[in-house]
Amino acid sequence: MQNIPVVKLGLAAVSRDCFPMSLSEKRRIAVCQQYREKYGEIYECPTVIESETDMLKALDEINAAGCNALVVYLGNFGPESSEVLLAKKFDGPVMFAAAAEEDCGNALIDNRGDAYCGMLNASYNLALRNVKAYIPPYPVGTPDQVADMINEFVPVARAVLGFNDLKVISFVPRPQDFLACNAPIKQLYNMGIEIEENSELDLFEAFNNHADDPRIPDTIADMEKELGEGNKMAAILPRLAQYELTLLDWIEEHKGSRKYVAFANKCWPAFQTQFGFVPCYVNSRLTSKGIPVSCEVDIYGAVSEYAGICISGKPVTLLDINNSVPDNIFKEDIEGKFDYRQTDTFMGFHCGNTPSCLVCKPEMKFQRIMKRNLEPDSEPNISRGTLEGDIQPGDITFFRIQSTADAKLRGYIAQGEVLPVATRSFGSIGVFAINEMGRFYRYVLIEKNYPHHGAVAFGHYGKALHSFMTYLGMEDIAFNRPAGMLYPTENPFC
Repeated sequence: MQNIPVVKLGLAAVSRDCFPMSLSEKRRIAVCQQYREKYGEIYECPTVIESETDMLKALDEINAAGCNALVVYLGNFGPESSEVLLAKKFDGPVMFAAAAEEDCGNALIDNRGDAYCGMLNASYNLALRNVKAYIPPYPVGTPDQVADMINEFVPVARAVLGFNDLKVISFVPRPQDFLACNAPIKQLYNMGIEIEENSELDLFEAFNNHADDPRIPDTIADMEKELGEGNKMAAILPRLAQYELTLLDWIEEHKGSRKYVAFANKCWPAFQTQFGFVPCYVNSRLTSKGIPVSCEVDIYGAVSEYAGICISGKPVTLLDINNSVPDNIFKEDIEGKFDYRQTDTFMGFHCGNTPSCLVCKPEMKFQRIMKRNLEPDSEPNISRGTLEGDIQPGDITFFRIQSTADAKLRGYIAQGEVLPVATRSFGSIGVFAINEMGRFYRYVLIEKNYPHHGAVAFGHYGKALHSFMTYLGMEDIAFNRPAGMLYPTENPFC
């Protein structure tokens, strides 16, 4: 994937001065060996930290090695101030983990590290100094278990690094009556994200300046290769290629000090009449490269998509939580075949922005809703440009990061699947199934005023997304509660 960080891990062991340093050092070596055997490279800091002086030396070594994510490993009780100061001074995401006691027969007197206790003091010191850290669900383990914890930290670290170097570029204003896609930008800055807001007129000028761009033929050829037999409207490709180059050049000219970019773009209604197409297919192509392009100037939708790309390392999409599944489709294709009630299912839809690799038999088509309004009595012209097809079945995570109207950061996560059921509809669309979706829809999405867009990661990534949202400081992270676990405002008599 392009447009996301590469995590370079480092691990530093710490030791309380009244415990044997050799114990912490031995355990560090074992953890790093296990990680390398199972997952890949990790920098092993040679200095074991007992004091603030050791901490400064270790920090220099870690920085010289080019590490951008750090594991602070309590091989024994650990020096709570020095280890937390290391986390504070290190410029990147930090994880804390601790060593479990090894099998040692009757020799626990000389081989006990007490890191189980040390983690308590470390957590207290982190809070005192306002230092963020990733702490695994159970942060004490043997070397192979700690190696697994570190591997689960990697996608969280990648997302943190990505947000800290992300710029959201938007082209505004939102369409009328799309207040749901609006949210205060203060929480973007709190998450480390920059934003550049532009006029749709700026984009139109840049698009016109790319007319006859010599790179257009090569971009068309790449589109033709991707679409294959689905290239049903080849005549629109030159305009789409011109628009794709416009956005790619805008990134290079406007990302400034940032390394990564996401777009939140206006895509209707004036877009079609002025640009002469719908931009959905280009949005899908950029998203497949790791550059999310949200629809309808949904800034937090773009941010959510980017989080999903960093966590999963794969393309994502942004969909409307769109319509219920009709009785006939449920009874013919779902009931008795899958363990879901009808209220567990819904259709996720957008006009045609989902990457082709996530769509069954993708085809270039036209936006039917736009055509009804803009060219009802003619063949599709300015409504062309959607990538359509049923979304591929498989596991998914439906989620969103959102600022409320009064600038409180919160989010939701629900794991489920796309069912192998024909939608009989149009757009990028799929039949989604999430356990207890009906209650989640009522007591999270409606109750908490979430907008109609949700990000979709293709796989079950709830654990990593929850850890990342926690790292961001969210206190309200909703999920689809199982039957019998009531939401705070749920009527217990229903």
